[in-house]
Amino acid sequence: MQFIDLKTQYARIDHDVKARIESVLNHGQFIQGPEVQELEERLAEFVGARHCIGLSSGTDALLAAMMALEIGRGDEVITTPFTFIATGEMIALLGARPVFVDIDPVTYNIDPAKLAAAITGRTRAIMPVSLYGQCADMDAINAVAERHRLPVIEDAAQSFGARYRGRRSCALSRIGCTSFFPAKPLGAYGDAGACFTDDDALATAMREIRNHGQDRRYHHPRLGLNARLDTLQAAILLAKMEIFPEEVEARARIGARYTELFQARGAVGTDVGGAPVLTPHVHPHNLSVYAQYTIQVEDRDAVAETLNQQGIPTAIHYPIPLNEQPVFHVGLPGEAYPVCAAVARRVMSLPMHPYLDEETQVRVVEAVAGATAL
Repeated sequence: MQFIDLKTQYARIDHDVKARIESVLNHGQFIQGPEVQELEERLAEFVGARHCIGLSSGTDALLAAMMALEIGRGDEVITTPFTFIATGEMIALLGARPVFVDIDPVTYNIDPAKLAAAITGRTRAIMPVSLYGQCADMDAINAVAERHRLPVIEDAAQSFGARYRGRRSCALSRIGCTSFFPAKPLGAYGDAGACFTDDDALATAMREIRNHGQDRRYHHPRLGLNARLDTLQAAILLAKMEIFPEEVEARARIGARYTELFQARGAVGTDVGGAPVLTPHVHPHNLSVYAQYTIQVEDRDAVAETLNQQGIPTAIHYPIPLNEQPVFHVGLPGEAYPVCAAVARRVMSLPMHPYLDEETQVRVVEAVAGATAL
């Protein structure tokens, strides 16, 4: 059993992928080739944003977004401690300080009710993460940001294709950033990412930043990065975009089916604690792309080992919150983040991809049930 099945996906699109790659090999424009602009236009239309700026990774997308907003030394950026290191890492690399706010116990996304208390005179931006494929409560977050005149950067590395109140992830704030890492809902065959915005000036800035800060050849009005989207990866993503809308719907359907199967066994999807298995809760106004299908269980290591013995792979996203990471723990305030701490001890992700059949899901659920006395 595979945790993520990229082979079945490739079997559907192998002809298109090979044709796209061959086209790049023939024209030889491996840096900023025509496929990059074609992909940017396609992605912007899909998301519903005026601009898409292709970048070399989702991590570089976060960095470029903050550089465009001129965030730097001594500034503060509010974010969640329950995320991958890149979210806080890019803040710190700019000399700014990540300020962590605890998460909502139902969605695991940043809790908007706790944002205002974290804002200081040094706060320059709020960076929510749309975790596990479900958008954060962006309307509530944007409302707090607007009151304090702060930009919001959505870290949508796990939620590309998701919808929030009828709108697409990445078009919900000042800047949306996403990743096309191979395991993401829309994945390249290497590192790739993108930023989205409706702001013309920010789009221009991010395009310059990704290419060493130049606005024309050998003229550099700002410091930048070598963070261009590779033409070959753009070509692969164009081939994948042909089936991506279908895969988004499949992910939502398969995620819902997992939950139905668990609920039939007595699992719940409401709060930390509860039943032996806590299933994901997706708000009715959201469509999740289930970058991961993540449950909560007691004695996680024992459950994972039982599943492993049955040939069922699992993963943990994320066992150590950012506020407990050595690189951030030193020199940062020691406030407690009780919800995050409780969730991090219990989360476990199960096999999830658009080609997961019901028979395999039943096998996974039965194995979890057996390991947890569900």
